[in-house]
Amino acid sequence: MSAASPLLRDVFGFDGFRPGQQAIVEAVTAGQNVLAIMPTGGGKSLCFQLPALLREGVTVVVSPLIALMRDQVRGLQEAGVSAGALTSANTPEENDAVWAAMGAGELKLLYLAPERLASGGTVPMLRRAGVSLIAVDEAHCVSQWGHDFRPDYLRIGALRQALNVPLAAFTATADAETRAEIVEKLFDNHAPETFLHGFDRPNIHLAFSAKNNPRQQILTFAGARRGQSGIVYCGTRNKTETLSKGLADEGHNACFYHGGMDPDDRRAVETRFAREDGLIVVATVAFGMGVDKPDIRWVAHADLPKSIEAYYQEIGRAGRDGGPAETLTLFGPDDIRLRRSQIDEGLAPPERRAADHARLNALLGLAEALGCRRQLLLGYFGETSEPCGHCDLCETPPDVFDGTTAVRKALSAILRTEEWFGAGHLIDILTGTDTDKIRQRGHDSLPTYGVGTEYDRRQWQAVFRQMMGHDLVRPDPERHGALRMTDTARPILRGEAEISLRRDTLSRAATRRPAAREMVSEEDAPLLSALKAKRRALAEAARVPAYVIFPDRTLVEMAEKRPATLDAMAGIGGVGAKKLERYGAMFLEVITGATETLHPARRRLAGREAGTVYDRLLQVQADLARGEDGGEKPLSCSSAQLAKVAQLRAGDERGLTRLLGDRRAERFGAAFLDVLRAEA
Repeated sequence: MSAASPLLRDVFGFDGFRPGQQAIVEAVTAGQNVLAIMPTGGGKSLCFQLPALLREGVTVVVSPLIALMRDQVRGLQEAGVSAGALTSANTPEENDAVWAAMGAGELKLLYLAPERLASGGTVPMLRRAGVSLIAVDEAHCVSQWGHDFRPDYLRIGALRQALNVPLAAFTATADAETRAEIVEKLFDNHAPETFLHGFDRPNIHLAFSAKNNPRQQILTFAGARRGQSGIVYCGTRNKTETLSKGLADEGHNACFYHGGMDPDDRRAVETRFAREDGLIVVATVAFGMGVDKPDIRWVAHADLPKSIEAYYQEIGRAGRDGGPAETLTLFGPDDIRLRRSQIDEGLAPPERRAADHARLNALLGLAEALGCRRQLLLGYFGETSEPCGHCDLCETPPDVFDGTTAVRKALSAILRTEEWFGAGHLIDILTGTDTDKIRQRGHDSLPTYGVGTEYDRRQWQAVFRQMMGHDLVRPDPERHGALRMTDTARPILRGEAEISLRRDTLSRAATRRPAAREMVSEEDAPLLSALKAKRRALAEAARVPAYVIFPDRTLVEMAEKRPATLDAMAGIGGVGAKKLERYGAMFLEVITGATETLHPARRRLAGREAGTVYDRLLQVQADLARGEDGGEKPLSCSSAQLAKVAQLRAGDERGLTRLLGDRRAERFGAAFLDVLRAEA
């Protein structure tokens, strides 16, 4: 590495490597396939930029954001390195300069957006340029079910094979499952040299807080850090705009950023954030990937992130310079319901939804933690550590109590209802609430009915939320969110283990103001989410707005009434004959978990009196298929004939004979007419 040391100092300005960098640089320079997981701010870019200068040929860097590419190219050029980027944001002069450098054989690093790989001319162009190494930044974007999935990242593996050159992939966010997916998609399941250099960012202070006037909580947090650069992440575009205005009204230099903005306006915010000191950007998760600003002093989440990986990556944008940085994440029951519904309404297969629920559970466990948050966070990524002494819970230990009895009551209610219900119905049982569903199912006679009156409804919700956080229960996507016990819960239920809960979250739950009215009851919400997922898939396939399939009010009625047959489905408001024929069976399968097999002729009669007549005619035909004595040659009518008979007037003997013909009319006519008269 003697050749690297002068370059490290003279080009990049460092006297030595950061922990872990040297081994990665050596492996990449030697032409090995490499996967490196390094913490944000750990110096990933140096690990492919320095080898690019030590190797012959051009290193092509696939990076997801134009702004990041431009920043890195600008920095390399200022350091005297021949680097360029081919992006849609280039001026003609910039493109000319890149092509000229490639033509002269001078270019060392060429940055490309993954979308450019879709062009048929990219591979020939890279061959002519003499590419000898591919570097992939933010490699977790290849994970098809990850929080930053970029479809064109799936083309990188084919590019590596086409060019037959080594590949080095870098990311700061990859659990074991995502790492396996990176190896599969980028390295064709041939294990690369893997470097896992820790997830700990000891300079970042971790803190969570239950929502209690969340707008004021964010304003107070920002006010205590006035003049410092920060990011506030919000769950909706509208909230970014309103909260940005609130911060500006308090005298902060603040702006908003989301995916619905004009591209020029987004770029203007990115440029301001990179150049201005003390700017606060209130943004959705559309902002941040590749942010290279070193002096972001704080990151706040006004809403719960999607997963523990998303949380880790988003807070990792603070304190990249190694200086002290602070975080605050707000969470509440509405966040949890939103994140659950987003998972359930997504288009992922059931096993992926279950994995996403588990990731959310891990984040809830971090939010409801009883001990050191950093220890729990690092444990999720497979690392062990001592308590950090620096997170909010290390500084102020939470008020805990023995929650074993409450948890056992909740688990008993789950077990006695055979794990078929969500928290809403279970809380009704525990608090002895008299509802139609309780009476219909006979749950008022259960031993657990009314045994939990020491807590009110919101306190029980806090108990169930902590139980999910401790991974004692998980929602079952196959049962529309019904809670199922995990193996972790069974020792507690059997009296072999105890558990502590946080008292402060229960106290706040008791005094919290009533929530806004939901579209459906908590019990029906998971089914409504599943119905919306089906509607979304159909709407996307047909390229129409979701309401064209069915409006919300129709899905709400389906979730509440739960029709079990197409005839019952026809009675749902908004389900006309055409939509019943086109969509009825698909939505019925979501509700019942099974497919009702009906002949198309019968399906067209669903919900009409003629449908009942058809069923009776079918039974009569079966009884007379071999005649009254059972010894004649088998005879039957077609489904279309039966459908037409079902719609005849009660005494229309001529019409019946005309439809069936003499032979069938002789066999079935009298019995069919009896059915028509009986049903008239």
